[in-house]
Amino acid sequence: MPYVEGQTIHDADSHVMELPGTLHRYLDPKVREAFVEATGKKDVLPEWFEKAAAQQEDPEFRAGDEANLLLRKNYQALGAFRSQDRPKALDLFGFASQLVFTTASLSNYGLEEMGQADLAVEAARAHNRMMSEFCSVDRRLLATGYVPLIDMARAPEIAREAIAMGCKGIVIPSRHPNGHSPSHIGLDPLWAVVQEAGIPILFHVGGEEKMHRDYINNGGPQVLDFHGGAENFTSLTFMTIPLSIWQTLSALVLDGVFDRFPRLKFGAIELGASWLPSLMRFMDSGAAAFGKEERLQRLSAKPSEILRRQFRVTPYPHEDTAWIIANSGEEMCLFSSDFPHIEGGRNPLKRFNDALEGASDRARRAFYRDNFIDLMGRGLDPALHDAPGLAAA
Repeated sequence: MPYVEGQTIHDADSHVMELPGTLHRYLDPKVREAFVEATGKKDVLPEWFEKAAAQQEDPEFRAGDEANLLLRKNYQALGAFRSQDRPKALDLFGFASQLVFTTASLSNYGLEEMGQADLAVEAARAHNRMMSEFCSVDRRLLATGYVPLIDMARAPEIAREAIAMGCKGIVIPSRHPNGHSPSHIGLDPLWAVVQEAGIPILFHVGGEEKMHRDYINNGGPQVLDFHGGAENFTSLTFMTIPLSIWQTLSALVLDGVFDRFPRLKFGAIELGASWLPSLMRFMDSGAAAFGKEERLQRLSAKPSEILRRQFRVTPYPHEDTAWIIANSGEEMCLFSSDFPHIEGGRNPLKRFNDALEGASDRARRAFYRDNFIDLMGRGLDPALHDAPGLAAA
């Protein structure tokens, strides 16, 4: 019996848990040594990863696939790193489709911040080959390709390659590239390529500017994250997640990128959404206060209306989703599971149903189905709009 029954649900956020060294197989051999030197990421499989991989071959372990679908996380999860197992996971979930993102390459290994433009481009291309191959086993799996903005001239070429490989969405960092704004007119050819393909531009957590380390030094013991280590999010560093996307969206809207490419959709994935109503009001306020600026006079509508037209976002399950929808718009929010990451929890459908208390049936259907279809455009086969045997009410 699938997790979802009698309802069409599209999952806007899931991940492949690539084993260490996986990207090396997709890198141009000419740059592998330079990649290792710059990132420290060697093609080595630690012993405990070998055990995790072997576990997926154990018949006794596999007998619990269905019963433990939402309980096993990260490398223990069904289809976490073995592409041949992911269709079974989708069958058990009952999702109509699933966007798939990397885990290890979310920040493109910091190469852009290092100023390593050539390596950043090659790592992105390797990532795109890896993701398209993983998702090629099932059309319900929607691969995401990555395009660094650090090299404006090569960005359209990388996007074309990713689209030709079968990627259904193009990920860019929410952090600004070194030396120029993400709204720079030199990136217009990139937006044109993606708009013409009819697929979205996506932001995902991991590509944002991090909290300065000095904020961590509060004179007390170091706070461990919920994984038990100090390398990931804490309640304090969590606060910086929206800052980069807030600035980048502001630049893209106010500098006219959304208007120059009105058919291009943007999505913010795993970046939360409680900040969205404030951003919309603050941008409208700024546009009113500085209305004499020529660029603002050229806008097709209020910034909040432009965002409603072209921008979609995934709330976290612990956020008040009904409040976000009520204060931003029914057309803006999307369901996501974050499978197989721990952060997604053991029952995302229940958590979001609870968070949608008070929302209308129309808003619920938009959250689980309609807004995702709108975001993905031609990246989602029309045959996948509804789960088998179902049609939108």
